[in-house]
Amino acid sequence: MKNTIAVLALSAFFTFTACKKSETTNITTNVETQANQFSVDTVKVNDSIKLNDSLTIRYSSKMLVFPSIKDKKLLDSIYFGDKNVQDFSKNGLQSLLEKNKNEYFNSIKKDSKDWLSDMKFAQEWYSDLGMDLKSNTNDYLHIQYSWGSYEGGAHDNYGYSERVFDLKNNKKVELKEITSMPKNKLEALLMKNVNKMNGGATDDKGEINNSDMLLVEVIPATENFYFDNKNLYFHYSPYEITAFAAGDITIPVSWQDLNGTLTPQFKERMKIK
Repeated sequence: MKNTIAVLALSAFFTFTACKKSETTNITTNVETQANQFSVDTVKVNDSIKLNDSLTIRYSSKMLVFPSIKDKKLLDSIYFGDKNVQDFSKNGLQSLLEKNKNEYFNSIKKDSKDWLSDMKFAQEWYSDLGMDLKSNTNDYLHIQYSWGSYEGGAHDNYGYSERVFDLKNNKKVELKEITSMPKNKLEALLMKNVNKMNGGATDDKGEINNSDMLLVEVIPATENFYFDNKNLYFHYSPYEITAFAAGDITIPVSWQDLNGTLTPQFKERMKIK
C-alpha cells in the first residue's frame, strides 16, 4: 500500500500538485551551465493558503528543464511519460505547474467543505514535490524525484525515486545494462549490506541497525537505483522495506561485490578496473 502511494505521488508530480493559494505566488528560475554545454533550468512554485483559523496548507514544487536535450523520447522518460507534458520548455513546464496547482486548489476547496468545520486545533498541511539533478558523469544523468506530504495523522509521509538516464543513447538506464548478477544473489548482497548506510535505526552504541526494523524477508533489487565510481546504490522510501522510524534507506553494492557480472559496456564507460 505505501509503495503504491509513493508511485502515485511521484506520478502526480507531473499531473497534479498540492495545496492552497495565497495572495502571492513565487516562481523562481535558476540556470546552470556545465563546461560541456549541458544546461539545466529550474522552475519552482511556492504557495500557501489559510483555509480557516485551524488549517493552513502549504504547497511547493520544483521541476528541472533541459534545454540542451532535444530527443523527445528521452524527455518523455525524464517526465515519466506524462501526456500532460507536451511543451518541455521553461515556459511550458512553468505553465504546467501553475495549471496543476490551480486544479489541486479547486479540489481541496471542494473536498474541505465536508470536514473543515470539524477541525478543532491548528494544523499546517503541506505537499512538496521535487526534482533534483544529482550528477552527470560519463553522460549518465542522475535525477532524484522526491515527494513529501502531511494531511493529518501521526506523521508526514515522503519518498524518493532515483532514475539514471543515458545521454549517449537517449534512454533510461535499466539494471540489466549494469549487471547480469542473478536476482537472488543481488538480493542476498542487499540483505548483507543493509546496515552500511543511512537510516534512522541505531543500536545502543549508536551504530546503524536498519535490519532490526525490516518489514520484508527479502530486500528486492528494484529499478530505484543510482551509482557513482565506487558503488551501485538502491534507495528505499519509508515503509518500502523498513518501518517509518528507520527513515529512507540507501543500500550500497560495491563494484567489487559485482565483479565478473558487470556488463563490458558499462564497465568501460565508467572506467571500472
